[in-house]
Amino acid sequence: MAKKSLEVLTETMFYVLMAFQRQEMCGADIVQYISQRTNDRVSIGPGTLYTILAKFEEEKLIEETAVEGRKRTYRITDKGRELYTEEIRRLKACIADAEAENHISF
Repeated sequence: MAKKSLEVLTETMFYVLMAFQRQEMCGADIVQYISQRTNDRVSIGPGTLYTILAKFEEEKLIEETAVEGRKRTYRITDKGRELYTEEIRRLKACIADAEAENHISF
C-alpha cells in the first residue's frame, strides 16, 4: 500500500508548522523561531526550508500572504493546523507506548 504524502512529519517539518501557529512568517523568521525554540538543537538550512515551504504550499498546508522583493510571507491554513494537531497526537501516542514499555515517564 502506498504511503500518504506527509503522513509522518520530519522533525524540521514539525517545527516549521509549529512556527506558524502564532503568526505569519517569512523564511528568516522561521529559521530564527526554530533556533530559539530548540536552543539551537534543530537547525534548518535555506535549501531544506524552502523545499519544505514549497511542499507545504503544494499540499495547501500554508499559503503565501505577501511578497516584498525576494521576501515571501506565509500563513498556515486550516488543513495545516489539522495536520499539526494530528502529528502532536501521533507523537504523544509514541511517548505513551515508550513509557508503558519501559515503565518510566519522560
